[in-house]
Amino acid sequence: MGGGASVHKSKGQDDSDSCNTSQRDGSSSQKQKSGFRIHRKKKQKEAPRQSTGTGQIRPHQGSMGKAERGKTISLKAAILIQRWYRQYLARMEIRRRYTWNIFQTIEYAGEQDQMKLYNFFNALLTHMPQKPGIDIGSKDGANETSSLDSVSVSSGGDASSTAAASGEQRTGGRVKLRKRKLFAGNGACIDLEDVTVENDYKGPHVKLPMTLQNIQELIDGFKKKKILHVKYVAQILRVAAANLKALPNFHQPSTSLSKQITICGDLHGKLDDLLVIFYKNGLPSPENPYVFNGDYVDRGKRSVEILLVLLSCFLLCPDGVFLNRGNHEDHIMNMRYGFIREVRLKYKVFSGRLLTLIDQVYRSLPLGTIIDGRVLVVHGGISETTDLKLITDIDRQKYVSILRPPVLETMNSDGRVIPLSELYSSSHNGSEWKQVLDLLWSDPQNGTGCSPNTFRGGGSYFGSDVTEKVLKKHGLQLLIRSHECKPDGYEFMHSNKCLTVFSASNYYEEGSNKGAYVRLLGGPSEAVEPYFVQFNAATPKLRSMTIRQRVGLVEASALRELRTRIRERQDALTQAFNNYDPDSKGLISVSDWCVALEESTDLKLPWRLLRPKLAELDSATGLVKFATTFQEETQSDSEVDVTVAEVLYRNKSSLETIFRIIDKDNSGYISMDEFAEACDLLGKHLSTPIPQQQKLEMAKSMDMNKDGKIDLNEFMETFRIVNAEHEQDDSLDYEELDD
Repeated sequence: MGGGASVHKSKGQDDSDSCNTSQRDGSSSQKQKSGFRIHRKKKQKEAPRQSTGTGQIRPHQGSMGKAERGKTISLKAAILIQRWYRQYLARMEIRRRYTWNIFQTIEYAGEQDQMKLYNFFNALLTHMPQKPGIDIGSKDGANETSSLDSVSVSSGGDASSTAAASGEQRTGGRVKLRKRKLFAGNGACIDLEDVTVENDYKGPHVKLPMTLQNIQELIDGFKKKKILHVKYVAQILRVAAANLKALPNFHQPSTSLSKQITICGDLHGKLDDLLVIFYKNGLPSPENPYVFNGDYVDRGKRSVEILLVLLSCFLLCPDGVFLNRGNHEDHIMNMRYGFIREVRLKYKVFSGRLLTLIDQVYRSLPLGTIIDGRVLVVHGGISETTDLKLITDIDRQKYVSILRPPVLETMNSDGRVIPLSELYSSSHNGSEWKQVLDLLWSDPQNGTGCSPNTFRGGGSYFGSDVTEKVLKKHGLQLLIRSHECKPDGYEFMHSNKCLTVFSASNYYEEGSNKGAYVRLLGGPSEAVEPYFVQFNAATPKLRSMTIRQRVGLVEASALRELRTRIRERQDALTQAFNNYDPDSKGLISVSDWCVALEESTDLKLPWRLLRPKLAELDSATGLVKFATTFQEETQSDSEVDVTVAEVLYRNKSSLETIFRIIDKDNSGYISMDEFAEACDLLGKHLSTPIPQQQKLEMAKSMDMNKDGKIDLNEFMETFRIVNAEHEQDDSLDYEELDD
């Protein structure tokens, strides 16, 4: 079920394997003799052997020399084959490494862009200057969130006509936006748990309290790609949220009974990987406990099923299932990376309320696990300011999204908004929000020290000295985290005191990586002994591929992603190339080509190594034909990724109002000058002004068709990554999408 596994073997197993190998080699040798026709030269007639005077027969003088020459030739052939094979493996490893670098760099660049745009729009919605007749923004002090749910616009003109088209209510010559209904028709008033299960429903049935039979039926149904009825989904989510809410911020499991515990990393909607783990390691129970370390959803297509299976296991066995929150258990991340789209496609008109229940589950998830008081398990990592005692007392329920700190934490004494990046300054190191963000977003680094994680845009980079300091401070021996895909599914760092575990195999592309989980063997009074199991939930087609074919498949996928990124920056790249080509010959040096790509794409990649895959050389001069950098692939693109923008915006009318404010000449477009002016006005309400370069980068990221101006659709598309932050209450009020 789902491919092979690789585990550490005992000595006895190795000996047995050696015997089996010897037997296989012997049978192979016999087959070779019988299966192949061996051509031999005709034997030369031997020269008569010479007799010595003592009666002994002396062998022919040339026979010993031929034997020695034969041995020498065989040895040289073996060395040549070995050298060729090593070179072959080295080439495969180089391709694998730069492919991995492409995937990871593009992934983290997307997260970084999201954090930058979030910071801008958070300030934009909070402090946009007002015009006569326009009142933007209100604050809900009870929930400590800024809101854009009420916008009043004077009657008449474009604003009123837009309001009428949007279904707004008029009150006293003014237009007040109303909340859109979650569901069409009478369904809006029905409790999801009261929805009738249709007679023709063929999916699994669930009855609370949860039983082992329920979970088995659930898994069997999901294997057959059945969708669980919305009534049962709502029941599981509601009860799970209530039970999780009662838990402390850190689970405190003990292995005194089980003598072992299993830790799983990111699953990211890959149900097959979860089923492989259960198949190999067994279902959770008090005797077989599991820690699932966050990032259950997004990217993969079976996120709903994974979440439901894990929550059902938790309801059945709360002493055997410990669920941590990851950085993707966050509705803003879900909007960008596909989970919200999946819920809408599967549950149609009921998706709005289900997403609200899912949000409650997210907020109720504990932030980490401490096993036997000596092993810390968190999704991302730590920083030099991490204080587990402080985090223990945090009210995690107020963090609707980890990307948005509560308003009181982002305002300075003058009422100015502090950009997210500024919260890493020394004056804000103790904030609750930063403590939580570090647990879910940080990454380890080689070397020492601690610094903001500029690669992702959130969390910290922490070195070996930070790991040592935090573990020693809290009496711990080992830090286990996830958050980063690893080729082998796991990786030790920091003198084996920081372990990364990643359980989603084939994360970037089929064949890109193995999944893994780790079992910690030994009770509380015994030494911690990690035991790793690797697996690959591969398709039969992938299992039949050679190493070369697998590397080629992953490489092709990575290059498609990279070419897409390059084409998005085509205008800037063309200008950069032309700067290096004053004679307009269409040719530049390889070095100039590399510099232009790195500066224009903001991707730190081995461009010189990638050049043969991306652009052609002029055979006469050895210079790069830079126009070939943008040529289309001859191969058709694969299926569209589920992470493409997929939601409409609840605050559409409000955004149109903001768009019109910035569009001073009413041209229907925001020019670069108008955008810069809006940023300057906004800077008056920020603790630090927005740098000119940052303005340019934000404007370019919004200008998707690269025509030098921003239209309403581009403005709305950019805003989607943060619009859900400005709800009037902590629960999300999602709008429905038609298929």
